[in-house]
Amino acid sequence: MPPKPFEELYAKLPPVAGATPDTLLPPGGPRETGHFNVFNVADLMLGYRDRPPMAFDRRAFYKISLIRGRSRVEYADQAVEVGERGLWFASHRVPYRWLPHDLAQTGYFCVFTDEFLRPAQGGVALDELPVFRAGGCPVLHVSEADYEAIEHIFKKMQQEIASGYAHKYDLLHAYLVELVHIGQKLQPAPAQALARTAATRLTAQFADLLERQFPLETPQHRLRLRTARAYADGLAVHVNHLNRVLKETTGRTTTALLAGRVAQEARLLLKQTGWSVSEIADSLGFADVAHFCHFFKRQTGLAPGDFRQAAIV
Repeated sequence: MPPKPFEELYAKLPPVAGATPDTLLPPGGPRETGHFNVFNVADLMLGYRDRPPMAFDRRAFYKISLIRGRSRVEYADQAVEVGERGLWFASHRVPYRWLPHDLAQTGYFCVFTDEFLRPAQGGVALDELPVFRAGGCPVLHVSEADYEAIEHIFKKMQQEIASGYAHKYDLLHAYLVELVHIGQKLQPAPAQALARTAATRLTAQFADLLERQFPLETPQHRLRLRTARAYADGLAVHVNHLNRVLKETTGRTTTALLAGRVAQEARLLLKQTGWSVSEIADSLGFADVAHFCHFFKRQTGLAPGDFRQAAIV
């Protein structure tokens, strides 16, 4: 029997049940500052065998998890095996799930909205931080010493959220910022801050504009920007300049980068939703199903239906 996702477990628990932003903050919290809560992984393993698997999570909050135990983290179309200890940063912009390989799982996780952390970050949006940036490394393997240090922060979060201290949410802000900085320090060297040349700035702006088009939440959601010229116009540069810069910094043309991201979203929708191939083609901006099928097979080597069947197996 395949392992059951972690997201199904905490979806059943108050105050996260229903997964709307208003349910994420414990009763009595300052809602004008956003929403936050913290949980113990061991509590969620109770009754684990009796719960059915669920789809990848796309709910509108962020999550930081400290995991001890053999498991697998799946995000977008990637998968990372956690051999013993891991620190995982999840963004609502990238669908994800956590699949424990056995019941011997412990650790902690906190869920929060952008508004909760933004004041402590001086107004910086979470998706601009390296640990939450699309295309980054959201799952970090940690040493025993690092695990103990991070565990101590989570324990302080649990103690504080249950306290009656009038300024406890200020403290929780501080603990959350500390977790973010620990994660950023543990990032692989290439993922740390790069020199901000004009070329790297434009490349980062393009990547941000591209990722803001996703995920597609419903069959009625249409891809807004579909061509290299549309992205160049959105960035106020000439399309030839954009193509030259991206070729220099990534080794790929604008069109190739767009095709790769569209193909990735197509794979996710085929794997994670029940949308028809026609609905997926329409949402991704293809004129008809035949054009989409030709594009998908050229990108992946499989027809959409064959890919979906293989993903189910």
